[in-house]
Amino acid sequence: MKNQTKAYLCALTAVLFWSTIGSAFKLTLRTVDFLHLVLFSSFVSVAALFIILILQGRLALLRHLTGRDLLRSAGLGLLNPFLYYVILLRAYDILLAQEAVVLNYVWPMTLVLLSIPILRQRIGVMSIVALLISFAGVVIITLQGDFTRLHFTNLTGVVLALGSTIVWALYWIFNVKDKREEVPKLFLNFSFGFCYLLLATTLYEGLSFPGWRGLLGVTYIGLFEMGITYVVWLKALRLSATTAKVSNLIFISPFLSLLFVALFVGERIMGYTLAGLGFIIGGIVLQRFSR
Repeated sequence: MKNQTKAYLCALTAVLFWSTIGSAFKLTLRTVDFLHLVLFSSFVSVAALFIILILQGRLALLRHLTGRDLLRSAGLGLLNPFLYYVILLRAYDILLAQEAVVLNYVWPMTLVLLSIPILRQRIGVMSIVALLISFAGVVIITLQGDFTRLHFTNLTGVVLALGSTIVWALYWIFNVKDKREEVPKLFLNFSFGFCYLLLATTLYEGLSFPGWRGLLGVTYIGLFEMGITYVVWLKALRLSATTAKVSNLIFISPFLSLLFVALFVGERIMGYTLAGLGFIIGGIVLQRFSR
């Protein structure tokens, strides 16, 4: 099998798993509060990444850590998984699954905005137009398609969902600037994040173990949102002749996510959700071509 074919298979596998996560979040939140969900999912992720390091023969890399490496991972772990997933899961707790799924795809445009002050990047006219198009999609979802009255049905949930995209974009920027190997770095980041989550959950909720349904949910999320899937995606990028050949497949994900939300969560996909998604993805595509 050619490397490019393997790259496509890995990328599609990752996209398929990531597309199920919105439904997994919503279903698991029915039995587990959002803090415990992130806590136990992060633990599963740390365990999975530790096993992957052993299988890859890279566990010895952890012996050569410097104080600076630990400090970087402490900061990155604060952003992800701690802040990112706590904010995102709270948004899922409040919003319809379909709304949270779609709003989460605003992060590439958030990344463009944050790149201006942080990376000193200039933004062109087409990029501004792309941002406005995506912002129109956010407005459609925030107003639930009702423009006859400016009434925000669930502004708190929308703000949280958009706030999570800011945290993720910051994590992405600082993670790219960190040139350590990805899997050991991710393991360390999540190890620190788990410690933060353990402390926060103990202080605010008190520790408790979910029932078997909750355990199944957090295990699935820990493996296929935070752990294994990310490694599969990295392999797809390594095998592909160009990054664009596989990265464009990610645009399949929001549409699959809505399909799974309808099938498994039981939500009727609303017209305003599809319209908002169309504007958001349209803005992201235009931004890519404008570069």
